[in-house]
Amino acid sequence: MFIIDAHLDLSMNALEWNRDLRLPVEVIRQREKGMTDKLDRGKGMVSLPELRKGNIGLVVATQIARYVTPDSSLPGWHSPQQAWAQTQGQLAWYKSMEEIGEMVMIDNREKLERHLDLWMNKDVPPAQDPDRRVDLRMNEDLPLLQKPIGYILSLEGADSLVDLSYMERAYGYGLRAIGPAHYGPGRYAPGTGMTGPFSRRGLELLQEMQRLNMILDITHLTDEAFWQAIDRYQGPIWASHHNCRALVSHQRQLADEQIKALIDRDAVIGGVLDAWMLCEGWVRGSSEPLAAGVDLEKVVGHYDHICQLAGNSRNIAIGSDLDGMFGKEQSPYDMDTIADLGALEGILRQKGYGPGDITNVMHGNWLRFLKGAWQ
Repeated sequence: MFIIDAHLDLSMNALEWNRDLRLPVEVIRQREKGMTDKLDRGKGMVSLPELRKGNIGLVVATQIARYVTPDSSLPGWHSPQQAWAQTQGQLAWYKSMEEIGEMVMIDNREKLERHLDLWMNKDVPPAQDPDRRVDLRMNEDLPLLQKPIGYILSLEGADSLVDLSYMERAYGYGLRAIGPAHYGPGRYAPGTGMTGPFSRRGLELLQEMQRLNMILDITHLTDEAFWQAIDRYQGPIWASHHNCRALVSHQRQLADEQIKALIDRDAVIGGVLDAWMLCEGWVRGSSEPLAAGVDLEKVVGHYDHICQLAGNSRNIAIGSDLDGMFGKEQSPYDMDTIADLGALEGILRQKGYGPGDITNVMHGNWLRFLKGAWQ
C-alpha cells in the first residue's frame, strides 16, 4: 500500500550526519562502522532506496536549525543568520536530489495529483513524469528508472527566520509548513521541556503564516502555546509527529483535551516511532527496544487511543521521525529499516480495523488534509 510519512529529517541526516541517502541503509551502516561521535552511528533506518522499497512515496521533509544563546546547553547556531544559512544548505541538498531525479518537491495540489498518479498508477512509467530532470551522466551508479520520492518542505523550529520578511522568501522556494518551536527556548515560541506562550514575534508569525495559507505544525509547542495556536490560527493545522500523554506521560505528548481540540479542527496527528515516546521511563543510551517491549503495536496503541476519542479513524496517520537524532537503537524492535512501516497494516487489521481505516492511516488522512489545505 502507498504510504505517506509526515516527518523525516532527511537533509539533516545528509549534511550533519554526512549520510549519502541515495545508498541502501545497509551500505550507510557499514560506512559508519566504528564511528562513535553519535549514539546512532551504524544504526540508521532511513534512505531513499528504503523509502521506495517500503512504497513510501511522499514525505514531509524538514529544514531545521536552532538559534542558541551563549549559555545554552543545546546544539545550535549563534545567530539567526547562521541558522538561516544552515537551512539554505539543507534546501540545496533537496534541490540536488531533484536534479538527479531522486526527489521531487510537492507544493501545490496539481503537483500532488500528478505525483499520486505516478505512484499509484502502475501503467505510468517513471520516465514519463515531467518533473524528472535526470542527467544520466551524473546518475550512472543509480537505477535509471525509479520513481522520485515526493517531499513537502517543512521548517521544524522557526528560529532561522531572521525576521518575518523571510517568510515570503521561504514560501517562494516551496516551504509549506512551519512548526514554530523545537526543543528548549525559541525566538518565536518555547518548545519541548519549556513552559510559556508565544512571543510577540511568534504571534506575528502566525498572522503571516495565515496570510500565506501555510500549514501550522503544533508539534513541540508548550501547552500554553498550543492553546494560543488553536484560538488564534484559522489556517490548516496538523501535528506531524506526536503521541498520547495518556499512554506515556510527558509534556512532549498530546493530552486528551489537546487531541479533542485537534479533532474538532479536522487535524491529523502523525504517530511517532521514537521509543521514549512509546515507553515510560526510557533512558537514552541505556534502554533497549526489545527489553522495553517497544514494537509497532505500541504505536498502534496510540492510534487506537486517538480513534476512541474521535469515534473514527480520520485523525491518525504516520509521522515516524525515524533517524531524527536516533536510529535502530531507539526504534521499534520489529523494524530493521523504514521500509518496514508497511507492517502497521497487518497490526491494524489484527486490532479490528477495516480496509478503509487502514487506508486512512497509511495515506488517506494526509491526502484528505493536503487536498483541503491546497484547494
